[in-house]
Order: sequence, then structure tokens, then C-alpha cells
Amino acid sequence: MSTYIPKNYSNLLGNKENTEKAIKSVKDMFQANLSAQLALLRVTAPMVVMTGTGINDDLNSVERPVRFPIKSLGDKSAEVVHSLAKWKRLKLGEMGLEPGLGIYTDMNALRPDEDLDNLHSIYVDQWDWEKVIRKEDRNIEFLKKTVKRIYEAIKVTENKIFVEYPQIKPILPDDIFFIHAEELLRMYPDLSPKERENAIVEKHQAVFIMGIGGALSDGKAHDGRAADYDDWSTPNSDGFMGLNGDIMLWNPVLERAFEVSSMGIRVDEEALERQLEIKDQTWKKDLYFHKRLLAGELPYTIGGGIGQSRLCMYLLRKAHIGEIQSSIWPDEDRAACLAAGIDLV
Repeated sequence: MSTYIPKNYSNLLGNKENTEKAIKSVKDMFQANLSAQLALLRVTAPMVVMTGTGINDDLNSVERPVRFPIKSLGDKSAEVVHSLAKWKRLKLGEMGLEPGLGIYTDMNALRPDEDLDNLHSIYVDQWDWEKVIRKEDRNIEFLKKTVKRIYEAIKVTENKIFVEYPQIKPILPDDIFFIHAEELLRMYPDLSPKERENAIVEKHQAVFIMGIGGALSDGKAHDGRAADYDDWSTPNSDGFMGLNGDIMLWNPVLERAFEVSSMGIRVDEEALERQLEIKDQTWKKDLYFHKRLLAGELPYTIGGGIGQSRLCMYLLRKAHIGEIQSSIWPDEDRAACLAAGIDLV
């Protein structure tokens, strides 16, 4: 069975009605806090994009999108988004926003290749956000400053939830800890990437792990990233490679590191060329998105995705993402959750 059942799990909110109300509170509070922290405007986003444009997110470049023909377009193929990493940059280019302003949206995706467990569903809901920056903002200091603002939005939301639901005590530390994936490897050379995450996040409770996607000194990447949105190959002033990372929190219910956001400064023309070469995907330079970026027609940006169900799950102390969202789960997992008092939607 893929689902982990915590011992002595307790649903702090009681019935489903209270949970649904609390979910709405988290979502309303957090998106308002995020918008204020990062100066973001809300926009409407697509659920499907045309195949072959290079706009869809390739994630780790191996996941299959849900594709279908469109009758009115002569059966041309479209696909359900994996995320909006590249669409947002196109949107910012169309809107012509000045540096310092950005957008956020509700992103609803299907990822049928996900391995289903407590944290992963075939249905993905995120706050996808993107912000215009200046060329000179493409540095590690600007990345860290942005991460701190997002973390502050999470902390403010946690405190407001405590006011509404006093049984859910705040547990986040005052500050988020920063570490590069290479430093983490050197610290725990005998552990796997996931084991390294658990070790450092349990120690510091809230951690931003930088440099996700590029090969480390052992020749392996800490985790996979596509070549055409996050910049994971540009040297930074810390002496390591990469201008991206993951926000991870220690989950006391599941007793493990818990990723709530993947984000980063996006590729410029040089980084895109370099990363497509590293991934052996230079053919993508002929796709619509990539041609426009390489031609200098798109703004420099920073952006990411923040899991809506993930954040609700963490802040409401839930054991399974299926307590927050309605999705599809193996019968065996449903039965085990029911027996343990984990009430899947």
C-alpha cells in the first residue's frame, strides 16, 4: 500500500463541515497574504494548451500529459496543463507589467503519472505565480528575499488559523533556513536526497533547499527539473550553481519533510541555451515559447507554484491530501484510511 498511516492520528477539526470551512479560510487568507507580499494581480488561467507549442510544463521531462483532439480545429491535439510555469511568462509579456509587479492564479492540472500516496494525487491545485524582475535581480540574494516573503505569508496564515481554530497550535519557526543541495550532499554523503531532506528539515523545521535540477558533485541532481523554466545552471554568489529551490516544512503528522513550493528565478537566453544542451533537448529551440524567449521577447521573471491542497493539509494537520481534495485513490488505501479515521473526500 502506498499510503502511510500515522499512529494515533487525530482529526483536529472533527467533521467534514468544519474541515471544508477551514479549507476555505486557509485559501482566502493565504492568497491575500501572498498577493500583498509579492505585489501580485489575480488573473484567469487556462486548463488546456495546444500540443507542440512548448508552453506546457514538462516537469521532469518524462511525465505524460493528458492529450485529446479538438473537433473544431480539425482534430489538432491539445493537452491538460501540468503547471503554468511558461504560460505565466507569456502572460506577463502580453500584459507589459513593470518590474516589481506580477500575477497569480488558480492552477488546476492533471498528472496521471504521479505515484499516489499521502502527498501525491493525479489532481494538482496550485497558486501559480510569476513576477517581472530586472536583469540585475537575477541573483541569489533576490531569490532569498522572495522566499522570505512567501514564508511570511505562510506564517501569517498559520497564526490566523490559530485564532479561528485554537486547537491547531502554530509550530513554524520565526525564520526559514537556507541551504544549497551541494552543501546538503556534503553534510550527509551517505544518505539519499529524500533522506537528506528529512534530516535537514527535521533539524530546522522550515528550509529552502537551493540548486534543484543541476548535477551535484556526485554526478546526480538532487531532484529533476525541466530545462526551460527554472535556472538551475547559472553560478551564484554563494559559489554554487542554480537560482531556484524548494520550500520544505517539517510535517509532524507524517514525521517527514514536506514540500509546499517549487520556485526560482527563470532562465534567461543564455541559461535556456545551456540547459537545453545539458538535457539534449536543443530541438525545443524551434517551439513557440522557446523561440520568443531566445529572441528576447519575454520579460525576466521569478515564479513558482504553491500547492493549495498541500498547504491546507499542512496548516490543518491532516494526514492525507485526500482529506482536502476530491480525487482517485486505490481501494486498499481508502479502506486503510477509513479504519484509521482519515476521512478522504
